[in-house]
Amino acid sequence: MGKFSKLQDYVLAFTGNTTLLGKVAMKYALIAILLLICACILLFLSQVFLLASSFAYLAKTMSGAYMNSMLTQIERRFNIPASLVGIINGSFEIGNLLVIAFVSYFGAKLHRPRIIALGCTVMSFGCLLISLPHFLMERYQYETALSPLENSSSSMSMCLINQSQSSTHMEKQSAECEQKFGSLMWVFVLVGNIIRGIGETPIMPLVISYVEDFSKAENSPFYIGCLQIATVIGPFLGFMLGSYCAQLYVDLGFTDIEVTITLTDARWVGAWWLGVLICGSVNLLAGIPFCFLPKSLPKEGQASETELLSMRNVSLLQERSETQAKRKMREITKDFIPFLRSLFHNPVYMLFICITVMQFSAYIGMITFMPKYLEQQYGKSASEAIFLIAVYNLPIICIGYFLGGFLMKKFNISTIQAANIAFWISLIEYLIYFAAYFTVCENSPVAGLTVSYEGIEQVSYMETTLLADCNSDCDCSVKVWDPVCGENGITYVSPCLAGCTASDGTRKYTVFENCTCVAASGFSSGNVSAVLGQCDKEANCDMMLQYYLILSIVCSLIYSLGAMPGYMVLIRSLKPEEKSFGVGIHTLASRVFAGIPSPIYFGALIDSTCLKWGTLSCGGEGACRMYDIVTYRWFYLGLPAILRGVSYIPCVLILLILKKQLKSSDGKTLKRSPTAMEAREE
Repeated sequence: MGKFSKLQDYVLAFTGNTTLLGKVAMKYALIAILLLICACILLFLSQVFLLASSFAYLAKTMSGAYMNSMLTQIERRFNIPASLVGIINGSFEIGNLLVIAFVSYFGAKLHRPRIIALGCTVMSFGCLLISLPHFLMERYQYETALSPLENSSSSMSMCLINQSQSSTHMEKQSAECEQKFGSLMWVFVLVGNIIRGIGETPIMPLVISYVEDFSKAENSPFYIGCLQIATVIGPFLGFMLGSYCAQLYVDLGFTDIEVTITLTDARWVGAWWLGVLICGSVNLLAGIPFCFLPKSLPKEGQASETELLSMRNVSLLQERSETQAKRKMREITKDFIPFLRSLFHNPVYMLFICITVMQFSAYIGMITFMPKYLEQQYGKSASEAIFLIAVYNLPIICIGYFLGGFLMKKFNISTIQAANIAFWISLIEYLIYFAAYFTVCENSPVAGLTVSYEGIEQVSYMETTLLADCNSDCDCSVKVWDPVCGENGITYVSPCLAGCTASDGTRKYTVFENCTCVAASGFSSGNVSAVLGQCDKEANCDMMLQYYLILSIVCSLIYSLGAMPGYMVLIRSLKPEEKSFGVGIHTLASRVFAGIPSPIYFGALIDSTCLKWGTLSCGGEGACRMYDIVTYRWFYLGLPAILRGVSYIPCVLILLILKKQLKSSDGKTLKRSPTAMEAREE
């Protein structure tokens, strides 16, 4: 109180009031002012934490959505198959699993805001590592019929009758490549994504626990709702950023060569690295406010004068809470095996895990390769595909989640009612889902791959079918992918394979002439030509895309409506003391058995439908340039249909179990209490 007395004396000397009444009044006035200042600081800190947490949620979901949107660009830039892209995508979940046990055990004991700040910083470092290959690799060079140094077309991609220059050049290039090491730069992306997953792990659980600790019971749902809003805005911003970056050429600001390919070309690579750097910067900024927040805040409405003015009492309270946390941790450790045994003997809980694994596997596989599906099926660019997903799907899913939760609260729905609602809503959406098989486009005509050189429809996975009588004298390479569109509406894999012997024009306006294979298809016997790029999709393909998007809106809304009732079945199937542990095991199972393997086997199935592979600089298969979209469609839509169809078996079993439990509980109630007739007689 010495410093406080001096402060009081200074104030009294300044006011000139030395009466006893004045001293007492001044004393309580100073105490009131100090209490008000401390209350304002605490209120400010709580609001700052809520804002900082919302920003952190937005940053982490934004970077996650952006990475999902850029998978196709990463596949093309590093010339890797879709199955390897699936491994990269699943590596984020691996990073989560590496530290989730550490965070769960030590997170509550340590300085939570600083751990959150560290997580944001680690995520930022992961993003930096992901973008690093762009600055270490050479400039992106795609296969092209045009010489990068001249305005004229390169003779190496033209039909050279009775000459062997083309094959000699290819053999020389392969011999030179044998002395170089293969590019493994995609490993940086893989490791960076693992680190990003490690950094993301502590954010959600520690933010939620911190909010629960300082907020009132009636305010907690509002605060958590604010955080959920951020998780909605984040993916939307991530997809919009992905759509923008996919329009920019990968070597933005560094290329002095005119880009001759369009956004819809299978060789196009957008500026994937730019958005990663932006996401990394946002994550870094999100972690800064947490560095200045205290280890804990007093409970709202429970701050007392002693807590505000006495640091000793505050430290005692912290020691007491730490002791209680340790005691609670010992109890949890002691009850670990009994809890685990109890969960394994809970049929509703175990069946719900089976449902989640199958449904989540279908969802993750579809959302991972959805941009690629829109590109291949409807001929859209990556930028357009990402934009359509963001605009059509994300908002409607949020509306569905909100309505589902609101209806659950409004009508006070029981567990058996929630299970029935979730089952029938999901089943209705599942049946509507099959309409997607009718909103399709057919394979584009590509000579030697989907049609013969005579224009007859035939799908071939063999490179030998690229050679025909009309180009047999041209000594063409079947490894090159540099498509040209003939006047007959058929695409040819390269000007050489189209039999073109001359060209006119420069750069992207080059026209290839005297194309013998175009003439051989019966289109014309005169001077026929071809232009750069694939031929456009069929006329009704845009209309089919509109039908598919409308269908996706309906399915997303219906499916999201049943998500909240279904999740409540999980929560209510657990005992109060088992809820935290049960939800953790449920999350772990969904990540291990769905989040990690699903993108890998979806990618492997998609790879199996590839008709024309790109070629690595030193030989070997690179990224796929063209798919058999009919088989692709059956795999992309069929595998989720099978997984979800099987998941309805445990759904039916849960309904039967809940009905049986309801009947048994009603029977016990009737035995214990008199019937209505007996009650009336009494």
